[in-house]
Amino acid sequence: MSKDSQVTPPKNSAAAAPTKAESTMTAQQATSLIIAPYVTEKTFNQIEKENKLAFIVSEKASKKEIIEAIRILYESEVDEVNTARTIRGKKAFAKFKSREGARELATKLGLV
Repeated sequence: MSKDSQVTPPKNSAAAAPTKAESTMTAQQATSLIIAPYVTEKTFNQIEKENKLAFIVSEKASKKEIIEAIRILYESEVDEVNTARTIRGKKAFAKFKSREGARELATKLGLV
């Protein structure tokens, strides 16, 4: 077999990515992503009715990074995150897996 006819298998990029069990983010990195909780009348209603809590986050933070940062900082499991860019900065609306997750975290943070 000549050099030209040899076929090399494609590299699996998924193998290089960290798995869910491996956390590559430190608490310091998580703190730099989550700037502060954001509470207004509207977000307070979201805590009560939709099990969502709003945060001001870093402009460069991705949804996956926000989920990981909330898990590390607040030890709460997040189901999904929606983001919006506003005049005040980037906001993340996190919906929690547990039924009363947003209310429990808001109480723990002294927001309610």
